[in-house]
Amino acid sequence: MTSGLFVVLAYLLGATPTSYWVGRGIFGVDLREKGSGNLGATNTFRVLGWRAALPVALFDVFKGWLPAALFAGWAGVADPVAWSIVFGAAAILGHVFSIWVGFKGGKGVATSAGVFLAMAPWATLICLAAFVGVVWTTRMVSAGSITAALTLTPAVVFTPSRGGSVVVGFSAILATFVIWAHRSNIRRILRGEENRFGSRGAESGRTDARAGERLQ
Repeated sequence: MTSGLFVVLAYLLGATPTSYWVGRGIFGVDLREKGSGNLGATNTFRVLGWRAALPVALFDVFKGWLPAALFAGWAGVADPVAWSIVFGAAAILGHVFSIWVGFKGGKGVATSAGVFLAMAPWATLICLAAFVGVVWTTRMVSAGSITAALTLTPAVVFTPSRGGSVVVGFSAILATFVIWAHRSNIRRILRGEENRFGSRGAESGRTDARAGERLQ
């Protein structure tokens, strides 16, 4: 019973629509109607700028880290590694399918990073380096996210982590899910149509956000 309660709590924490609340509460902008329409840190940056996106990204990471790092201990479960994965997965699903905004949310990258920061911190740092390198080179966050997902399982295999093969299996499932969530981005990348930082589309998104703010 206690473990089930913590699964629900993990989902509700993950479901916290950080970008939506920041957009509506501070800027008067519904991010579901701007940019890509995605409720994640990337669209927050694209529409509202880095000052809004940074706290959104940090809290989205925290939403994954807290359940994976601490809920198993608080719940007193017999298999803390397996339950940490369950709690982390619940937080990720909450972020992607948030009950507060019609079961729509982000693509789960930042929250997944938080989960693996708790489970496999060295692998997470390797994925972060891959993410930064690709984004720096291509100016496409989606390409960085896909590369980080592809890097995750090999990084978990070759670095210390909690749970051994169980965490390796979870990393493979999660990487597949993240890549699936970016399927529309992959199609745009292949067509040469994906948004890049510094592009006119990004600038116009921020202009729309400022206009929306002034109208409030």
